[in-house]
Amino acid sequence: MITFRDRMARGASRTGWLDSRHTFSFADFRDPQHMGFRSLRVINEDRVVPGAGFPPHSHRDMDIISYVLEGALEHKDSLGNGTQIRPGDVQRMSAGTGITHSEFNASRTEPVHFLQIWIIPAEVGLKPSYEQKHFPLDERRGRLRLVAAPDGREGAVTLHQDARLFIANLQSGEQVRHPLDRDRGLWLQVARGIVAINGTEMREGDGAAVEGEPAVDIEATTDAEVLLFDLG
Repeated sequence: MITFRDRMARGASRTGWLDSRHTFSFADFRDPQHMGFRSLRVINEDRVVPGAGFPPHSHRDMDIISYVLEGALEHKDSLGNGTQIRPGDVQRMSAGTGITHSEFNASRTEPVHFLQIWIIPAEVGLKPSYEQKHFPLDERRGRLRLVAAPDGREGAVTLHQDARLFIANLQSGEQVRHPLDRDRGLWLQVARGIVAINGTEMREGDGAAVEGEPAVDIEATTDAEVLLFDLG
């Protein structure tokens, strides 16, 4: 079964500096029918204007992934990390017992467009930790590249949950297939472009939950970028 999540049905938060779309319930957006999918709790698509950002704030017991689509995001946290996240980088911050962090668009001219993803860890009270790796476009072009996994295999960042994240950049007409074990579920998020999932069209911002299917076939109608979560 494939259950589609239309981009226009997402929650929205707008301020003078932030335009955010919420696939699942988040902050003031409450939708009891969309509280997450398995261990995937949050997918926010955020656009931040130049010279603005999220001031220091705290989290606990969550694996938080940031993935930049355009621009650059400055990150600082209470562990002493100070980094810049650019397209192709995957940042994983495990809040554990508690972490304070901030994200800022340091550019004076260019907005930043990124996805913020929360995954519920298998354990609470973990030691806070941080990891960031770059995955070149050539590694993601025409294939599903594993970028996050519980054992950090294939150079992926490490998650504290039975969850794997793949990213693919597809040219128009390219197709990839991902098999699905009977007891697992998939979430697909279209970051850019237009694709068809098992024959059904999805556009930028659309999502889909997949369970009980032997596989998903993803075919790009235009040049596209997709995120695929394989969840226990």
